[in-house]
Amino acid sequence: MGNRLSKIYTRTGDDGTTGLGDGQRIAKDHERVEAYGAVDELNSAIGVLLATPGLPAQVSSCLTEAQHDLFDLGGELCIPGSRAITAEQVARLEQELDAFNEPLPPLKDFILPGGGPMAAACHLARAIARRAERRVWTLVTMEASAPLAQESVNPEATRYLNRLSDLLFVIARVLSRHERGAEVLWRHDRKGP
Repeated sequence: MGNRLSKIYTRTGDDGTTGLGDGQRIAKDHERVEAYGAVDELNSAIGVLLATPGLPAQVSSCLTEAQHDLFDLGGELCIPGSRAITAEQVARLEQELDAFNEPLPPLKDFILPGGGPMAAACHLARAIARRAERRVWTLVTMEASAPLAQESVNPEATRYLNRLSDLLFVIARVLSRHERGAEVLWRHDRKGP
């Protein structure tokens, strides 16, 4: 069995720094910490969705797999230069996205985030996925402009987050139809508040 966390607080972060997986200490608001923190938040939001009663088994299975991937992605981002997310995982998301999207009608309007507890939780996870993707791109840009720049962020990480946010959008549509029979559409003809 691996190491166990027997003591949760260490006091080492009281100076505003945190430890990376390779032993480096960096500021708690460093772009890298923001990136893996957003991935952790996304994983937690998916956990909230998975905890909703009556979630279809196919959705649950897909998102549980994504949670494992996100845990690996967070670890990858915590150890500069490491690689855990693969092109095969991105391709798997694309296949799942196509399978969930195929029976849905084409979109003609924007969709309001909501439609029922499951769909709303999924839309929230989707929005967090988009933010996580932006935070990882901020890290990529910051590191590319650094002196002696070297590629430390796996290009598959940004692809994975992009596909996952697309998948969450489609799953939100599926869940809205599951819960309410249709999506809640934005009305362009709405008059005032």
